[in-house]
Amino acid sequence: MARAFLIVLDSVGCGGAPDAGDFGDKGANTLAHIAQACAAGQAEVGRSGPLALPVLDGLGLGAAIRLASGAQTPGLQAVSSGRWGAATEVSRGKDTPSGHWELAGVPVPWEWTYFPKTTPAFPDALVEQVCALAGTQGILGNCHAAGIPIVQILGPEHLRSGWPICYTSADSVFQIAAHEKAFGLQRLYDLCAALAPILHDMRVGRVIARPFSGDAQQGFARTGNRRDYAIAPPAPTLCDWVQSAGGRVLAVGKVGDIFSGQGIDEVHKGKDDMDLYAHLLRLIDTAPPDSLTFCNFVEFDSLYGHPRDVAGYARALEQFDTVAGQALARLQPGDMLVFTADHGNDPTAPGTDHTRERVPVLVAGTGAGEIGHCAFVDVAASIAAHLGVPAQGPGRSFLP
Repeated sequence: MARAFLIVLDSVGCGGAPDAGDFGDKGANTLAHIAQACAAGQAEVGRSGPLALPVLDGLGLGAAIRLASGAQTPGLQAVSSGRWGAATEVSRGKDTPSGHWELAGVPVPWEWTYFPKTTPAFPDALVEQVCALAGTQGILGNCHAAGIPIVQILGPEHLRSGWPICYTSADSVFQIAAHEKAFGLQRLYDLCAALAPILHDMRVGRVIARPFSGDAQQGFARTGNRRDYAIAPPAPTLCDWVQSAGGRVLAVGKVGDIFSGQGIDEVHKGKDDMDLYAHLLRLIDTAPPDSLTFCNFVEFDSLYGHPRDVAGYARALEQFDTVAGQALARLQPGDMLVFTADHGNDPTAPGTDHTRERVPVLVAGTGAGEIGHCAFVDVAASIAAHLGVPAQGPGRSFLP
């Protein structure tokens, strides 16, 4: 009657990646720097005092941070009652597809294509294809940018011209922001879907539809209708392994998009992470035997990591810690639950991009003990072992 729950806290890294300097991220440490800022009284907006994560720390969060990086973790000093470690990525990226695919047993075998930090950032031929598919005379943006500021800056011109706002980041990504009503939500989806094969052939990992609402007077705001058009994984992942063995795979959040629907039986989405937390808790009650429930909670990254909001990130972590306690209380005999992350996004780091970091691995339902240093792919191998599913990737189970 085994079941598995894999929960990815998007961007909740713990520092110490041995190749962080190659990515310009030497010293980055999302969790440690948040904890240190909280202890220093530098994260007092909407919360106060040292970072308080008793549930996650009880599973070994503080210990995992210290293992990964040797960093001080004020407020996170509990003795672990779970199985804990820190995972290192081998794929040459610090992005969502690389992290999730590797956690699911498949490292990325190629180099992603990244757009240069120039203006314009995109080749003329690509811009011409966007315009032809969008039916416009041009595009706005054509640069590296953070999503929330560029919409505020270019939103009025977008409404006047009807041109889509196209931008990228340090990730292998092509993002298109457009007004849900003035441009049209379905039109935005159709544009991204038509562009996706072109960009995937270029080894660009994702095309992301970024719809927004509002006006120049009241301001603009993203809606909950984001959609990712990701390149398909290059080999069968943990999701496929479970399906092939007769189990069901239930995706929460953007997991279905990240895997291009490959190996996914059900998709559960919501307007925000609170909706997704409710899905997780319900699925712990209802998921069938031999199933994998695979969750991504994105707002740590999108609302607090990229905007460099330390207090907001701390609030979100503390809020989730309560949800984590509710999740653990609902587990049934034979359940395995893993909390981990896909990359870092240190809100104290310069810029607005992801940061190359190790990630914590916290496991409930399989006893207590130190995993130590492991690989992302070991998460997939361990879940497969728990479910009695043949593992096809390079990982090694850390279960006893």
